[in-house]
Amino acid sequence: MSVNKLQDRAADWPLFCERLIMSEITHPLSPQDCLVALMIAVSAADGNFQTAELVKIDVAVNNLPVFGDYDSDRVRVMSSMVIELFEQEDGLDALFGLMRDNLPERLFETAYALACDVAAADGTLRETELRLLEEIRYELNIDRLHAAAIERGARARHMSA
Repeated sequence: MSVNKLQDRAADWPLFCERLIMSEITHPLSPQDCLVALMIAVSAADGNFQTAELVKIDVAVNNLPVFGDYDSDRVRVMSSMVIELFEQEDGLDALFGLMRDNLPERLFETAYALACDVAAADGTLRETELRLLEEIRYELNIDRLHAAAIERGARARHMSA
């Protein structure tokens, strides 16, 4: 990417942040918003949304206790936010910044488990998904042993016969 293009993107960043703030996200993200955004990010990591991954997100939001009082209409808002973030040069860093600011530490392992379930939902883990999971482990400071157990559980849940 050329220097001029990078400068243009950097110049657009404040405008993007202002648009994001003034859009449908008029309050800080809830912990559930963060979990949904992370699941969507994993699904989008390979450049397209797989049906099995979207179904996994829907099932999680509609059935898990952590989403008990969550407005499922916010999934669409979080999807738009993640897509807009991923269009930016530093979008992944911005997403992780939102996670650090709005996701309580007690939900870090939950977030990683949900991310692993979405990544495994379609039966294949692509390189981009594996790299994103690695970044998530790092950003959320997930212990290696705990991460291995979470990954093993996701693999077992999504094993075909």
